[in-house]
Parts: sequence; structure tokens; C-alpha cells
Amino acid sequence: MEGNMEPEWKITDAPVPYEEALAFMEARAEAIAAGKAPELVWLLEHPPLYTAGTSSDPADLLTPDRFPVFQTGRGGQYTYHGPGQRVAYVMLDLKRRTPDVRLFVQDLERWLIATLARFNIKGEIRDGRVGVWVQRPERGAGREDKIAAIGIRLRKWVSFHGISLNVDPELDHFSGIVPCGISQHGVTSLIDLGQLVSMADVDMALKECFADVIGPPRLASREDA
Repeated sequence: MEGNMEPEWKITDAPVPYEEALAFMEARAEAIAAGKAPELVWLLEHPPLYTAGTSSDPADLLTPDRFPVFQTGRGGQYTYHGPGQRVAYVMLDLKRRTPDVRLFVQDLERWLIATLARFNIKGEIRDGRVGVWVQRPERGAGREDKIAAIGIRLRKWVSFHGISLNVDPELDHFSGIVPCGISQHGVTSLIDLGQLVSMADVDMALKECFADVIGPPRLASREDA
């Protein structure tokens, strides 16, 4: 496989069942690790559901019968996925990039912040709070809302799972959980912030900002190495 290839991009329009997405990611990550497939960024939506990360507290699942709940091996706590939210699953070979988990998460944060900037939204990160946040002074002093979540898993230094960016989801669906274990802040979206953008607009910004912030691998493929 030729070195320094750009990752493949895949967009699925219809909502993808969670189990189907997980099976696909695991198989693709294994193929990437074996040098049999290129890296992949997969953009999709899920039907309404909750996922529990490796640090999740059962007490944070407030309405367990509201939507299906899936245990997952990604980092983080409870999160919601559903229509109107752009999920980007990133299957990248960190051995061909920088094998540093903390740096990789920081790159994902910077990717989201750059994407939000395309829509004149200032996304920020906070110590002790994974994800990207937006200040909401009009809703009270110190109020911040979460607009994007991050949860990844690595296997043989290939990542899967990834990020979720709220474009226009039903924000009330987040009320069934304590999102990422944080109860003192809220959740927002691009539409909630007054940005009338389409999912296609967001996809274009994600792809362009990925090229600027993360880019192609710097080393030849494992097969060629």
C-alpha cells in the first residue's frame, strides 16, 4: 500500500445502527493494523441511543428505558447519539503518525475547534472536561454548554470511535443522562447557537479542517515499512 496516502472518507446518509457501526469499525481497524486497508474517516448519524464509556457511572443514566443503551470500549462516560448530530469515526494508524494518546485527543479537539470557527463559533477546551465547550454568558455567569464530545479507543495503535458534533439534534434527548458526568453545564448545537447550517456544510468544514489540523500520515504504511 502506497505511503503517505490521504485517509479515505465515507459518508452514510441513513442512520446507522450502533452494533453495525461498531462491527464495521473493529473490522476496519484490524485491517488497517495489518496493512490491508487505508485509514478511514466515517461520517454518519445514529438513531437515538445512549452509549456508556469505560468511565461511566450508572447513576448518570437518568432514564434507562428512554433509548437503547450500549456499553462500549471507548474512553469517557455517557453520551447521546441521534439524528442531527454528526458523528465522525476516525480509524487512523497512530504508528504512522505520533503514537501518543494525549496528543491525539488534543488533535481531535483542535479539529473540532477549527471546524466551529468556520461558523463563527468559538469552541474551547477545559481542564478535566473532555470535549469542546461554548461560553453562554446570556444564560448566566460562568455558563458553558457542550457542543462536541470525544471518545476514542486504540487497538494495535489504530484508533476507532471518535467525535460527535451537535448540528441540530433534539437537545432534550440529552436530559436522559448526565452528559460526560457533568451536571452543572448544558448542551448546545450549531442551530441552537443561531447558525443555520446543513449537515453537508458541516461535512465540508470537517474535511477541510481535518486536512489543515491532522492531515495525512507522515510514515509509510505498515506493509511498506
